[in-house]
Amino acid sequence: EVQLVLSGGGSVQPGGSLRLSCAVSGLTRDDYAIAWFRQAPGKEREGVACFVNKDGNRIYANNVRGRFTISSDNAKTTLYLQMNSLKYEDTAVYYCAVATGDYLYLGSEYEYWGQGTQVTVSS
Repeated sequence: EVQLVLSGGGSVQPGGSLRLSCAVSGLTRDDYAIAWFRQAPGKEREGVACFVNKDGNRIYANNVRGRFTISSDNAKTTLYLQMNSLKYEDTAVYYCAVATGDYLYLGSEYEYWGQGTQVTVSS
């Protein structure tokens, strides 16, 4: 069974940085993508960024491109989301999720989800 465990998050001032970690276990195939999503109060969940394992592609939402960066450990068992230049509007509960199959991207259907972690940007 695929399991995802998030860590990181917290509170930071505007312009600050945070790093989220998503430890993934139970993946037995290489055609997968790991993505970060977030949901702010009163808003729909939105995709933030994803890593597609087969081609190593990293995809970012327009509103975080240039500020957020995905990386992984060598074994690709932990995915990181480095968030720099944080803005008030980045405040949300963040999740990581896994999708499997072909032609994966940020808008694919993600089957496995980790618990959320709160990120708050506040002065």
